Amino acid sequence: MIAIIPIEKNKEYVVNIESISNEGNGVAHIDGFAVFVPNTAAGDVAVIRIVKVKSSYGYGKLIELKKGSPDRTVPICADFKRCGGCQLMHINYDAQLRFKREIVENALKRIGGFQNIVVPSVIGMDIPFRYRNKMVFPVGGNDSYINIGFYAQRSHNIITIQDCKLGNKICDDILSAVKEYMIQTHILPYDEETHSGIIRRIFIRSGHKTGEIMVVISANAQKLPNVVLLIEKLRSISNRIASIILNVNTKRTNLVLGEKSITVWGKDRISDILCNINFNISPNSFFQVNPIQTEKLYAKAIEFADLTGNETVMDIYCGIGTISLYAAKKAKRVIGIEIVEQAIVDAKENAENNGIKNCEFYVGSAESVVPELIKNGVSADVVILDPPRKGSDEKTLSAIAQANPEKIIYISCNSATLARDAKFLAKRGYKIENIVAVDMFPQTVHVECVVLMTREKE
Repeated sequence: MIAIIPIEKNKEYVVNIESISNEGNGVAHIDGFAVFVPNTAAGDVAVIRIVKVKSSYGYGKLIELKKGSPDRTVPICADFKRCGGCQLMHINYDAQLRFKREIVENALKRIGGFQNIVVPSVIGMDIPFRYRNKMVFPVGGNDSYINIGFYAQRSHNIITIQDCKLGNKICDDILSAVKEYMIQTHILPYDEETHSGIIRRIFIRSGHKTGEIMVVISANAQKLPNVVLLIEKLRSISNRIASIILNVNTKRTNLVLGEKSITVWGKDRISDILCNINFNISPNSFFQVNPIQTEKLYAKAIEFADLTGNETVMDIYCGIGTISLYAAKKAKRVIGIEIVEQAIVDAKENAENNGIKNCEFYVGSAESVVPELIKNGVSADVVILDPPRKGSDEKTLSAIAQANPEKIIYISCNSATLARDAKFLAKRGYKIENIVAVDMFPQTVHVECVVLMTREKE
């Protein structure tokens, strides 16, 4: 029997927005049929037009707000509805934090099977704007028009952005300088379809506490014409600009940066201070984008570890050593494991620069490094892992369980993969002891968590 779909494309309906989806869209039902509506809030009564119909759900466009939700607020960005960067700026911050708490708790219950879990209130920011220390701006257009901004929602169409409220105000001046340079030197923006043109992206890093700024030009070329002009324009903006780098990105790929970086002026890295530790940051280094909230997150992780100075800690996916070096202040020994070779080079350098001598770092995957360490008589009291959004994998998690630590501290930016991996570890004798969610990404649907899992007593 074929199910009857109760909605029609291009037809208008009055709906009650019941909740918000994990993607930040309002959720309504028309005769039991789910419809997702961007830019709406739970409690809205709205007139919508159906723009897409699938077999089990549809998408609607907000046409008129008949009654606004008490959770609503006025977005401070004029480009909010067009830009794909923020999904929740139309919802007040308290409601955003409630929504994120529910995301984490629902994922742990629905995906992880932890039915008795209770997630406390999310740790938010006092000022939930201007927090990003890294901004990436795609460049598009043609020989008569250059467009620098962000991608529109669910597309690769670039929309011009004036003063993104999540980033540093100096970004606008940097973008203007690069655009002027391109016009004066007749450099074309990159074209994804034809793989032609030169300038692909403008990548800006800033040190939250040092104030240093790095400008990286991602280019479909081995060198830039009249690079002296670019240097002059950027240096005239501010003496905070400490590094100007050409990143050679000639492959037909969507990766932000290529493998080769050439310092055209200044330093090849900038520095910043996190948890009272100095870090050197290169273009390809992973460094958390919200340093204010990162310090809160890492403080919780170390609090959960409850280190006394006698423990051996394994930090898996250690990157440039941010958590490793923080833990080293309270542990006897820290072992960092990371598959990216350059990150390990940076981690060793950061340890040396900070005079930290009880850290050692290994290049390789956890599933290969951890069993080898165990074979050589190394055991871990605490394992800390901070994987990418896709989460960890069964080989790595099995290796961690094989290491048999008393505590596992799992840091995650994706509640769904966190729940999946926690379920895997629970089947191998670990239970969730504590959990804290930290809002690292205000105005967006993303939320970071730190979970303490302890070994069940037999």
